[in-house]
Parts: sequence; C-alpha cells; structure tokens
Amino acid sequence: MNTAFLLMAKYDGQPLIPADVVCKDFFAPLTLPVFLRKVAAGEIALPLVRMENSQKGAKMVHLNDLAGYIDARAEAARREATALSR
Repeated sequence: MNTAFLLMAKYDGQPLIPADVVCKDFFAPLTLPVFLRKVAAGEIALPLVRMENSQKGAKMVHLNDLAGYIDARAEAARREATALSR
C-alpha cells in the first residue's frame, strides 16, 4: 500500500496540506499552536512549507513529507511490537 497515493486521494491530489488540517487529521487532540510548537522544537519531524517568505504566510505540509512521517512512525511501531513479542 502506498501512503502517498492514499493521501493524494484523501486530499484530492493537493500537494500541500494546511498545517491545521494535518493537525486535526493526524495529531488530535493537539491544538494547532501546540502542534506548531512541537514541529519547531523538532519533537515532530515534519517540515513546514510557506508559500511566501513571510511569518504570516500559511503553514503547509507537503504530502510526500507527511507520507514519509506516517511510514516512519508505522515502521517504528512494527519494530517495537516485534521487540515486545520476543
């Protein structure tokens, strides 16, 4: 199963997803400010994209970055489950 393909279907082929949507869909119950703080602190390894060079520009997440993050978290969970079952 290709995570990026599934995300493209979910988000109607948009390459960039607003950070508030990513937060709501994948990081609930975090609020947007907490999500953004964790991303800035490196606690959530997900790069944010700004379409304009301004602090007030909309913060977006590239679909491929989100897919990679999801896949990495799933792989870490698989390794943990394997280690626990030994």
